[in-house]
Amino acid sequence: IKKISNNIFLIMLIFGTLVTISSNSWLGAWMGLEINLLSFIPLMNDNKKNLLTSESSLKYFLTQAFASSILLFAIIMLMFLYNNNLSLYNSFNEILILSTLLLKSGAAPFHFWFPEVMEGLSWVNGLILMTWQKIAPLMLISYNFIYNFFMISIILSMLIGSLGGLNQTSIRKLMAFSSINHLGWMLLAMMNNEMLWMTYFLMYSLLSFSIVLMFNNFKLFYFNQIFNLSMMNPIIKLLIFLNLLSLGGLPPFLGFLPKWLVIQNLTAMNQLFILTISVCLTLITLYFYLRLSYSIFMLNYQKNSWMLKNNFNNKMSSISLIFNFISIGGLVMISMIYIIM
Repeated sequence: IKKISNNIFLIMLIFGTLVTISSNSWLGAWMGLEINLLSFIPLMNDNKKNLLTSESSLKYFLTQAFASSILLFAIIMLMFLYNNNLSLYNSFNEILILSTLLLKSGAAPFHFWFPEVMEGLSWVNGLILMTWQKIAPLMLISYNFIYNFFMISIILSMLIGSLGGLNQTSIRKLMAFSSINHLGWMLLAMMNNEMLWMTYFLMYSLLSFSIVLMFNNFKLFYFNQIFNLSMMNPIIKLLIFLNLLSLGGLPPFLGFLPKWLVIQNLTAMNQLFILTISVCLTLITLYFYLRLSYSIFMLNYQKNSWMLKNNFNNKMSSISLIFNFISIGGLVMISMIYIIM
């Protein structure tokens, strides 16, 4: 029964997002966001033994409900202005709508709930929160563009995403801060090109999926669990390491491709100031990925091998290896296709 109910909630979650991105009125978009929120909360609470899950689902519910209520208020204000034939261009109203959507997606300066909520979730739910739950708010943000506000949010997202991850010991929080940094890049891509941020988002989702699959298989949640992988297959350690580098956007991995496209676009638009800032701040995220990877390889201490839980069954491992291959060698494959053509 639990499995069936989870599937129903998952379908409703997908349905909510689709309602939002295909609606042609703000009210319809708000309704989609609500359906999405209310179907994600039961999915978060699937593990009754863990107290952190209920805490994080409550945090998630409160922040999202707060954002929704302000969004609804802003929508009603819009309707009021429209019906009374007043000027529809009201900067306060636009900023209100944009800030609630940024709060929903977890971009800085409204990011405070995001690492906390991630900390209490299982890897699968964390992946949904990092990827699928961002689609609807980002889609609505792209309709609602305020240059100065965007700039502030982008620089803050990149700053917080890179500095916040420096002193983390929990991998989930690290992934959350990395997600905030990537969100800054997505907003940056959105400023210039609709197609660009969608490409970035797709690539980011693929890389996140590939690395979260690894973490989920080996039940890794904290740094010190990774040290114990010294007993484990060195190839798998290498794969985790390369995946992290790909997520950080290091060439020649696939993670570099979306960043490369954004950099090229910004150079063409002559926006060199924001480009320099974002590249420098992304280097910091690359540093903490490197630190994590360095600790995987360099530090190892003895632990009985029977204490290690190896959940790498054949089906999962083949899926994981396919995604790893795409994540690590994707850029090379794409360039080879171009060479052949």
